[in-house]
Amino acid sequence: MNIDRITFDPHVMGGKPCIRGMRVTVGAVVGLLASGHSFEKILTAYPYLEEEDIRQALAYGAWRAEEVDLPFEVIHSTSYSH
Repeated sequence: MNIDRITFDPHVMGGKPCIRGMRVTVGAVVGLLASGHSFEKILTAYPYLEEEDIRQALAYGAWRAEEVDLPFEVIHSTSYSH
């Protein structure tokens, strides 16, 4: 999976995943797609975005949805089991 356009900077949008360091979050783009907006409509509303930005935002969102976050206690208690 290529997500080289997804950036993380604590000084931009509080460190949320953004598109190429801009103040456009992956969540905003994925939310627009989920609401039924087409690529064309998003690109018109955000002319500084490119089609590949939208594709990578969607790929990143799908990847994160599949990722499992475990609480530290679960990781800690299972890592030392005999």
